Amino acid sequence: RIVFGTTVLLTDLESEEEKTYQIVGDDEADIKLGKVSVNSPIARALIGKVEGDVAEVMAPGGIREYEVLEVRYI
Repeated sequence: RIVFGTTVLLTDLESEEEKTYQIVGDDEADIKLGKVSVNSPIARALIGKVEGDVAEVMAPGGIREYEVLEVRYI
């Protein structure tokens, strides 16, 4: 289950691109390093999800759907 501090492997269902993000505090967030703020739209959509779930994220270009492939607690 995705919570604060977890690292998540996702696939963008539209582009089929895989992305890895770690959910961190506001002061640690750095998208270039794959660290997203717990308060960001993507983190809010992912919190509570488990592997196999699909999260809908409101992005600047509209709603994006990401499937959760793996949740890591590191």
